[in-house]
Amino acid sequence: MVHSRVAAVQMVSSADIHANIASASRLIAKAAAAGAALVVLPENFAVLDGGPQAQFAEHEGDMNGLLQGFLSAQARLHGIELVAGTIPLLTRPSRDGDDAELLTDGRVRPASLVFDRQGGIIARYDKMHLFDVEVSDRQARYAESDSFEAGDEVVVVDTGVARLGLTICYDLRFPELFRRLFNERAELVTVPSAFTRVTGEAHWEVLLRARAIENQCYVIGAGQGGVHNERRETYGHSMIVDPWGRVLDVLADGEGIVVADIDLPALHELRRKMPVFSHRRL
Repeated sequence: MVHSRVAAVQMVSSADIHANIASASRLIAKAAAAGAALVVLPENFAVLDGGPQAQFAEHEGDMNGLLQGFLSAQARLHGIELVAGTIPLLTRPSRDGDDAELLTDGRVRPASLVFDRQGGIIARYDKMHLFDVEVSDRQARYAESDSFEAGDEVVVVDTGVARLGLTICYDLRFPELFRRLFNERAELVTVPSAFTRVTGEAHWEVLLRARAIENQCYVIGAGQGGVHNERRETYGHSMIVDPWGRVLDVLADGEGIVVADIDLPALHELRRKMPVFSHRRL
């Protein structure tokens, strides 16, 4: 297929995991009805403020679990490829045929899973850069490393839509990761996020557009977008950006979807005309 339609889901998730799953189900169905072949959920779509994430965590591949069972069923039901925002996992990824290793210190891995049209997991990316910062908002301090263990593996996967590079939220501030994805010939990069209102207003759009331009790829930013509790507010502005840095669709606030068509031949033609990959000197 020359052109494929993709969608980002924007949510305002709460501490109620069942209400969040119901909202995600409704918005995935809306994206599929709009013709999206690939749908991206936001970071922490299932629970944004529900206490320690470990209480919701699952083992990778447990399709009897609430979260992975739901995500697998949604991909299968709608015949879509689904980038499942992030969910908490109790295990590190298995490597070289070894069994997955269980985390034992009370923390979890924030993982972005990719499901194929049959509901199977085809990729897993664990957030590499954890948001341990001070922000001038009501929450003031964010310390993800208290609850999460960082990943250490760059992940690119071939899908029916494009060669997909996976990132999560704060990763957006680290161009080195995106350049690694570019070196692996990623054509589309997903950025499920929960950017704060303060940092989002300052940097969200400009970083998404910069990453698309400098790596000549499509970028999908799927965000949380609204007031979650008395301390937490996210920026929203989920958007799809093309390799020239043009915003193809955007949603400012609240629940909803953004949808756009991606044109891989046009992307490849841009890379041919402006071959930055071969022009690199560092």
